[in-house]
Amino acid sequence: MAFAAIFLFVLFVSPIMCYGKDHIVGGSDGWSQSGDYSTWATAQTFSVGDNLVFNYGGSHGVNVVSKDDYENCNTGNALLTYTGGQNSIPLSSSGDMYFVCPTLNHCDTGMKLAIKVEGSSSPATPSATKSMQPNAASTTFGSMTTMVFGFALVFVFMG
Repeated sequence: MAFAAIFLFVLFVSPIMCYGKDHIVGGSDGWSQSGDYSTWATAQTFSVGDNLVFNYGGSHGVNVVSKDDYENCNTGNALLTYTGGQNSIPLSSSGDMYFVCPTLNHCDTGMKLAIKVEGSSSPATPSATKSMQPNAASTTFGSMTTMVFGFALVFVFMG
């Protein structure tokens, strides 16, 4: 019976402990021109390992930009560009991050987001931000970490 309890703990709780939180940008309203992203972001705590999830209609997109481009709504120098209506952007380093909608005048009317990611990594820089795109190695590493953690718990309690 104790083994079953430990197995269920490892199966259901350890993945939660190993992965960050998904922040749905704008909540149920998503990424749209009617959002108040400054207020939304103030109510969130962003940490390294979390994900920003953008849900939006076909006339929008998401650009990761520098602070200067964010403040001036310049979408021509995007560090990363996302399209397709739904994107999950991993927060892989601490520091400030800036997002804008690249559609003409959408940023000017408030469709932009600035966040501060907390964590032990070094602050994001343009070169570090480019490496934020998900890849098979980071996904595999996360899965392997969960698996190793789970097996370690089982062996500790069995031994």
